[in-house]
Amino acid sequence: MRFGVTGTNWITDTFIEAALAADHAEVTAVCSRKEETARTYAEKHQLPHTYTSLEEMCDSGEIDAVYLATPNAVHHEQVLTCLSKGIPVLCEKPLTATKALAEKCIAASNEHQVLLMEAMKSTVMPNFRRVKELLSEIGTIRQVRFQYGQYSSRYDKFKAGEILNAFKPDLANGSLMDLGVYTLYPIISLFGAPERIQSDSTLLHTGVDGQGAVLLSYEGMTVTASYSKIADSFLPSEISGENGAIHIDHISSPGKITLMTREGTTDQSVAQDKPSMAYEIEEFIKTAKEGNIESSINTHEMSLKTVELMEQIRKQQGIVYPIDSL
Repeated sequence: MRFGVTGTNWITDTFIEAALAADHAEVTAVCSRKEETARTYAEKHQLPHTYTSLEEMCDSGEIDAVYLATPNAVHHEQVLTCLSKGIPVLCEKPLTATKALAEKCIAASNEHQVLLMEAMKSTVMPNFRRVKELLSEIGTIRQVRFQYGQYSSRYDKFKAGEILNAFKPDLANGSLMDLGVYTLYPIISLFGAPERIQSDSTLLHTGVDGQGAVLLSYEGMTVTASYSKIADSFLPSEISGENGAIHIDHISSPGKITLMTREGTTDQSVAQDKPSMAYEIEEFIKTAKEGNIESSINTHEMSLKTVELMEQIRKQQGIVYPIDSL
């Protein structure tokens, strides 16, 4: 599958590196608003084709799919453009910022019968599948604690008065959208939507959140999710049951899975010999080859439920984006 990419940041670099290791994938084109940026990026990664128009790239005949790594606030527009052109889309998380916009994207996928998949890498990785297999080993699950704290390299500039994209509400950014989604998407994948939601956050002066914490209530089980772009965390995530617990080293990219019971502790990790993003690429290609318009793992419903949950959290925390009115 020949991918065209949009966005020329570090995550696109990582995607291209992963595509080199994935089966049946290659990146052949890049689209950027500025021709100079597109050419420089194409030279960096030895891509044969450059475009300054997404429509032109979709019509070129040089790509089979698009990987979107642009700001969150424009995901929906670009998804709709690609799908209307018959081009499958692997859209970087989160799919979009609101339930209404997510519904439009999913409706377009159904209308045009073209594949749309959210690029949540963790849930298609072998070690996340291993977590699902181990759930029965720990008995009735009572507590879940998922966390992702990573001090942003852009936060120092923010404190110095320079506001970069990561902290701009007009781009639908902030800690919840950038990092919190890595905790919430797997929660929805494992346990479904919660019965009640309570949350709090540290708001920055631009109106986005620097960090946050969420308490999700299920019957007989409490789930906490914490995330931060202004502080690092080095603790694993944990699923605790009446008979034991499962530790996940990095919820955003599960690499080591540990099972802890009263009988002892065992490493339950499985081999992952490819870059983490390679697994989402292979799931996307597999889904396309099967002629399906959604992944059986990262389903449309999963994306919709996660977006809806994050929108509810934002409303509780008073985080408002300009695209909320669309």
